[in-house]
Amino acid sequence: QVQLVESGGGLVQAGGSLRLSCAASGSISSINDMGWYRQAPGNQREFVARVTSSGTTIFDASVKGRFTISRDNAKNTVYLQMNSLKPEDTAVYYCNLKQMGYDSWGQGTQVTVSS
Repeated sequence: QVQLVESGGGLVQAGGSLRLSCAASGSISSINDMGWYRQAPGNQREFVARVTSSGTTIFDASVKGRFTISRDNAKNTVYLQMNSLKPEDTAVYYCNLKQMGYDSWGQGTQVTVSS
């Protein structure tokens, strides 16, 4: 079983920055993808960014150039650095871990960007 605990959400003005963290514990494989999704009110959950265990990163077009993702494999932790935030980035952000065909999710952390 896998547990994911997110932190770092909050309220920020447009143009500001936030850093999200997600620590994974439990049965963690050495080969996995860790990433972030988000869900705004009334919308479906959508992909934001992902980093593989070898360091390959993938971003949704809406955040490319503004967000960076990194991971510390020794700590089983993934980070999402969000810069130049926009009101449309407001959502609950969920950490995701994919391994051996299974998805695990965190409880979510709220990010609110005021205009």
